[in-house]
Amino acid sequence: MQFELKTTDAQSKARAGVITTDHGAIETPIFMPVGTVGTVKGVHQTELKTEINPDIILGNTYHLYLRPQTNILEQAGGLHKFMNWDRNILTDSGGYQVYSLSERRKINEEGVKFKSHIDGSYHTFTPESVMEIQRSIGADIIMAFDECTPYPCDYSYAKRSMHMTHRWLKRCVTHLEKTPFKYNYSQALFPIVQGSTYKDLRIQSAEFIASVGADGNAIGGLSVGEPAEEMYEMTEIVTDILPKDKPRYLMGVGTPINILENIALGVDMFDCVMPTRNARNGMLFTAHGTINIKNKKWENDFSPIDEMDITFVDTMYSKAYLRHLFTSRELLGKQIASIHNLGFYLWLVREARKHILAGDFTEWKNKMVKQMDKRL
Repeated sequence: MQFELKTTDAQSKARAGVITTDHGAIETPIFMPVGTVGTVKGVHQTELKTEINPDIILGNTYHLYLRPQTNILEQAGGLHKFMNWDRNILTDSGGYQVYSLSERRKINEEGVKFKSHIDGSYHTFTPESVMEIQRSIGADIIMAFDECTPYPCDYSYAKRSMHMTHRWLKRCVTHLEKTPFKYNYSQALFPIVQGSTYKDLRIQSAEFIASVGADGNAIGGLSVGEPAEEMYEMTEIVTDILPKDKPRYLMGVGTPINILENIALGVDMFDCVMPTRNARNGMLFTAHGTINIKNKKWENDFSPIDEMDITFVDTMYSKAYLRHLFTSRELLGKQIASIHNLGFYLWLVREARKHILAGDFTEWKNKMVKQMDKRL
């Protein structure tokens, strides 16, 4: 994997770059649609490719390990072939899912023993086994196994957890060195900075992660309930330390405003379930604010969903029709809203990139944050 930094904004830390893997170029900043189990919910690959058009999507190690299981993925030739996706894929290590199973797991130095949310069966993830699983899945970018701490989290726990994440990273690196690629392309490892919302721990973790010299680096343990201001503060501390010549991935973030503010702090890559999850609940993101399409005010509004016409659904259907689909509980409504939201997220990061390259990102970002912070 290679990363070329094209330019940095003069009035912020926003960056425009290009990541290149064996599956093609990824222009940054980028938002990665979440395809947890090998599908971006409610969206065909054709729509994903032609309308939303991301350079990279995300899959999840925990979920793909349980279903369809790695032996099926290996027989298919990896996740790319299994889901018929010829562009880039990143896999999350499963650390966040294990964190979210707090009633169903036990963590120790060796790894994590957890109970499947599907059938109650017991499984163990270790740094070594998670590297093996991600080799079998075959993503272009794979994540080191980490422990994602909850919020709030007391200092002593956050410190112990951070150091264990660092020790697990060493084991991940050692295991990958003796484990060949399973398919005819390479994989890049991203380690994950932890440390909860404690400044000194974030500094320690960022310095340790930077010293590993990986192809890229991730920031984890944020967007787990902390106020946005704390997220921004921790992100800025970390991006000041992580190497400038490597891509930076802020995991699980966030709202359109969160994304723009973190781009301004020097983050290159994002993922979040919000555009599709909120879409399934009738919330649409637009450049002028959010729309709850279930509200009665849209009942006889026959204007297009979004006159910006980013994806085909935006002008093909009216707000009144989309509201009708939601009130009738028709699946098409969730599909339309998902395509719209994902299209908007990709438009937003690509527009940010244009303004970084043009030299007026900060002015544009401040205007967009005000516009989007409204309920229509």
